[in-house]
Amino acid sequence: MKKSTALPAKTVSAPNSGGKKVDTAGPLEAAHIFLKPADAQAVLPVWLLRDGADLASAGGLDTYSKAWLKSLNYKPTARKQVLLPDANGDLAGAVFGLGDGTSGDPCGPSELLAGLLPQNLPAGDYRLAGPSKQVETAALAWGLGAYRFRRYKSGGDGAPPPRLQLPDGSDHDALINTVEAIWMGRDLINTPASDCGPDELEAAARALAKRHGATVSVIAGDDLLKQNFPMIHAVGRASPRSPRLIDLNWKKPGGSANARSITLVGKGITFDTGGLDIKPASGMLIMKKDMGGAATALAVAHMIMGQGLDVKLRLLIAAAENSISGDAFRPGDILTSRSGKTVEIGNTDAEGRLVLADALALADADSPDTMITFATLTGAARTALGPDLPALFTDDAAFGETLMRTGQAIGDPVWRLPFWNGYDKHLDSDIADMNNVWETPFAGAITAALFLRRFVKNTRRFAHLDLYGWRTSSRPLGPKGGEPQTARTVFEVLKSETTS
Repeated sequence: MKKSTALPAKTVSAPNSGGKKVDTAGPLEAAHIFLKPADAQAVLPVWLLRDGADLASAGGLDTYSKAWLKSLNYKPTARKQVLLPDANGDLAGAVFGLGDGTSGDPCGPSELLAGLLPQNLPAGDYRLAGPSKQVETAALAWGLGAYRFRRYKSGGDGAPPPRLQLPDGSDHDALINTVEAIWMGRDLINTPASDCGPDELEAAARALAKRHGATVSVIAGDDLLKQNFPMIHAVGRASPRSPRLIDLNWKKPGGSANARSITLVGKGITFDTGGLDIKPASGMLIMKKDMGGAATALAVAHMIMGQGLDVKLRLLIAAAENSISGDAFRPGDILTSRSGKTVEIGNTDAEGRLVLADALALADADSPDTMITFATLTGAARTALGPDLPALFTDDAAFGETLMRTGQAIGDPVWRLPFWNGYDKHLDSDIADMNNVWETPFAGAITAALFLRRFVKNTRRFAHLDLYGWRTSSRPLGPKGGEPQTARTVFEVLKSETTS
């Protein structure tokens, strides 16, 4: 297996930083693009202006800049950016149009469009100015939009991106932690399966645990059979890379003894051939992202631990590579799950729900207050809702409504689909307790969710998120590639519940 090579540290002199040397040891990290208020010696203003803004009254814009904008007949429509020269022709700042205030991407306030700024501004140090009241949202968008994945580029990270001086009064550490969590999730999803298998997912979980003082235990290979995780073993046994169950546990130091228990369960299929029901070549092109659920769960865990939520956190990742060999599980096989229920295999390409089922059975035995699964589970969810809108399943209507409302407000949306009980019978099998698929092409996302719910009996509140884990083209909040969708939304809801 090819091992990654760390890029050498490099030091550059960032423009508009007064010649201050900036360490940008590769690969680029989220913290490298932010400056705290006391760190920058010279920063350039970027005015965020909404449609209809009166340039004559825009605070801080000098007479020369106003005249320049007037000569261009500038209107602050959404995404419209203009660089401002000073009297000597040097860069003095920029203005950026926010439109009507609601045209975020893919939804939410248009301050989220500020993610375009680090993609388009010249290198240098900047601060956000203007009448916008959501500068912290814009700063978050800046951090998300500055991401780039250049691990395999021979030139390394290249020139450093523009840096942002964080707004006064904002929670700097929390903002950086959130951006860092999303970058981490993207890095994991974007990494090819040759360099991101079950071993590497375990290493990522262990690194996160070490950073935050959590504990990790792992059951791998044939020990999965000895400790009763037969479906995780069956899915991963055809690969030379051992399947495993990764179990991370954390509690806030000094936290409440009665803190709520939160369990996150991530699908960690590091590459999916489809098994013996093999995918076509086109269907395998981005199957490195089939561990996107695990990456998302890790991102949420990083935010929970990094921002100190007073909860008892458990993170379970069922990691395996769905490969093809003489030892691969077959259509028609009957597997016995950890719960004791038997499962007839109607399709080996519906393997994610199998590994999740064993993890859910383990987690459910502890009766957590909240359990959430994250999985790139079905193409049916994409057919129904497209790539930008993950499907949410929960029987808790209030929780579902809160997740939907929060997601749309912060630009990380979800949409609720039903646990439709009328379809549950379609998972019944003539010769086993259940089948892993419904034999028709209908309601694939719903029947997959219903399959998972069969393994949840004691949990007080359960939600399942069926996400794509991928941005199909470059957008304000990030480039084309891996995306831990729903991570920010889930965290914000858990945070609001913890602090309310």
